Amino acid sequence: MTLPFRIPVVLDVDGAVGALDRELRIPLRHRQDALRFGCSARQLDRLAGDLAPLLPTVRRSGTAFIGSGDFHHLSAPLILRCARALHARTGQRLRVVVLDNHPDNMRFPFGVHCGSWVRQVAMDEAVSHVHVAGITSADIGLAHCWENRLQPLRAGKLSYWSCGVDTGWARWLGLGHAFHAHRDGAELVAALTSHLVTRPEPTYLSIDKDVLSTAVVQTNWDQGVLTLEQAGAVIDVLTGCIEGSDITGEISSHRYATLWKRLLSGLDGQDIELNAAALDGRQGRQHEVNRALLARIAAAGG
Repeated sequence: MTLPFRIPVVLDVDGAVGALDRELRIPLRHRQDALRFGCSARQLDRLAGDLAPLLPTVRRSGTAFIGSGDFHHLSAPLILRCARALHARTGQRLRVVVLDNHPDNMRFPFGVHCGSWVRQVAMDEAVSHVHVAGITSADIGLAHCWENRLQPLRAGKLSYWSCGVDTGWARWLGLGHAFHAHRDGAELVAALTSHLVTRPEPTYLSIDKDVLSTAVVQTNWDQGVLTLEQAGAVIDVLTGCIEGSDITGEISSHRYATLWKRLLSGLDGQDIELNAAALDGRQGRQHEVNRALLARIAAAGG
């Protein structure tokens, strides 16, 4: 049976995503200040409710583009929508593969943060497991171990795939099973693809382009080491398994209206302000990478 054409969806929160063929673009820039970096759980639920009648059906929804990595928490309602639709249709649970330089499983006391959303997804009954792969961030090193949410790691619902980070502390806490540490990006991708190919199951793929080397593209965040071809290898191994996908990690500049967001984002290194010419140049390369990733995902059936 031939599946219907999947429609790329742009959640246009920051104006950073270039035009895509046959796209559905949903204007959300009026919500940028409220959603960017972090928001309350109520605001995220309200967004999910507002998007529900606007989005294509799960089977018709193609890759969603959600702007800067400051909005990666918008993946959560998209993933849960896909997981619950899959479970209702087939009784199966959804595996989630996140390519990201950060674990996105950190503590955040003020609601939902672009670096805290993974726990909510991992612990949902309709989700079988979340793999966060490509991490080189010190977020999972000893100095920041206390900031990681341990519940999904202990429960066997979350795994970290990293390189260049000392994660020995995980063994002390009996969490060694959840940590896959590797020497470099090539070894990491080889191990991850080997794991995924032997366990084919319905999968949602979320890509934050900060997982890529700065030689490939520049984002708003500190970046990892993967090449575009290595990211493509992960996509390829999911051929026939992709139920849904999203891409974030655009580069955009914003000055928050609220002081607390300016302070918190500054502490996280999010004080990037670029002039129009520099922004246009970097977004041009971003668009090239988006098109390459989108074509690879479409070739894999996503």
